[in-house]
This record gives sequence, structure tokens and C-alpha cells, in this order.
Amino acid sequence: MDDTTLLRYSRHILLDEIGIAGQERFRQAHVLVIGAGGLGCAASLYLAASGVGRLTLVDDDVVDLTNLQRQIAHTTDRVGQKKVASAAAALHAVNPLVQIQAVDLRVNADWLDQQLPNVNVVLDCTDHFAIRQTINAACVRHAKPLVSGAALRFDGQLALYDTAQPDAPCYACVFPADSDVREDACSTMGVLAPLVGMVGTAQAADALLVLLGHSGRLAGRLRTIDACSMAWSEFRVSRDPACPVCRSRSRPLDWP
Repeated sequence: MDDTTLLRYSRHILLDEIGIAGQERFRQAHVLVIGAGGLGCAASLYLAASGVGRLTLVDDDVVDLTNLQRQIAHTTDRVGQKKVASAAAALHAVNPLVQIQAVDLRVNADWLDQQLPNVNVVLDCTDHFAIRQTINAACVRHAKPLVSGAALRFDGQLALYDTAQPDAPCYACVFPADSDVREDACSTMGVLAPLVGMVGTAQAADALLVLLGHSGRLAGRLRTIDACSMAWSEFRVSRDPACPVCRSRSRPLDWP
């Protein structure tokens, strides 16, 4: 790192738990953020500011006026633009040192199988249950840590699913694919604007901790927040031995 880069990340480097070695680990990392809405905007902005070397941002939606209440990477003059293009512009403005790949796509299993071998951490910032299951299954296949977040009305949740950790559950262990899930949307149910930022920034923090090697401290914990009382709760979640997704999990893969 040159002097300017050291100065940019100096508040990280001052932390004994990060230091120059940890910041260099961030710089070498590739994080995949799926979803450029409220969660993805907050998460990706902090990941870029933190110096993650490569960010791939995936979404197939466009910026709508109703998004601006909470999706802070987008601006009024970018209404009608693709969300990934809008978010990429915001991330580049925050930190031009970060390589940003904007992918206009609704993710699918084939695309994930092509991309995940070169990814260190995946953030699920989507709001569709079936897509969450597709992302989880791909992360299990490739032994990649998955940071999953959700926010609706005044309720948010966050969890790290890392099946490379012994006995850690996957997303489908906690939320089985055959569950009768009601697909509520912000457009009909509403969401408190700062809540998506609280969950999204927590996803970014989880991703950074994973890059520092702290997966074992985070896996197997479902964290929820009630924004009306500003109270966080935590629940221990266990691996389902009969889970059809992760019961035959592969051995952990090395850092790419």
C-alpha cells in the first residue's frame, strides 16, 4: 500500500484485530452482493468504503422513485436507470480503488456455479424466497459463506450460513425450501427506511469478519431486530441432518 492508501484505511489499520495484514486481506477479497435494493445498497457502500478489492453487484431491476426512501446508493437523477449501474456509480464515488462489476441479471444456478469458485463471500440481499434457496444451494455446493439479510415493516433478520464450519446449518436447514412462505413485498407491506440500512451494514460487517477468519463465531446464529423497540435478539440454529441441500456437503475449499 502507498501512503495515500494507508491513510484512507488508517482507522482499520489502527485496530489490532485488522491491521495492515487484515486490510490487505480485504483488498485481495472478492465479495458477491446479490440485490441492489435497500440491503444491497447499504452493504455494498460499506464494503467499498472498507476496501474490499473486488465487488460484484447483481440485480435486474431499475431504479424507481419509491426506492429512494431507503435505497441510499440511488439518486433522483438516476430514476429509470439499471440499479446495478446506479449503485456502481455510487460505489466508485466512495472508493475508486475498488474493482466493481455490475451485472444486470436475475441470478440462476448456472450463473452462480460459474462465478462462485472465484468468490470469497456471498451476500444475499434479495427479497424472493425461491432465489434465496437457489443462492443457498450454490453456496453449499461451492462451500462459500453466505450472509443472508431480510427486512420488512419494522422487523429485520441476519444470519451467516457457512457449511464449511462443522455442524453449521445452511439457509434451507432453518427455512426449508418446501415451507409455505408468503412473498410479502415492501410495495404492499412497507418498510422503515433505516431498518434496511441497519441490516445491510450488519451484513457488511459479517462479511468483513468472515474475511478476517471469524466465521466460527458467527455461524449458527439467527439474529433479529425489532426496530420499534431497537432490540436485537439472537437464536441458536442447528444443522438439519436430513436437509436435502447440505446433508451431503462437500469438504471445505481453500481461499481462492
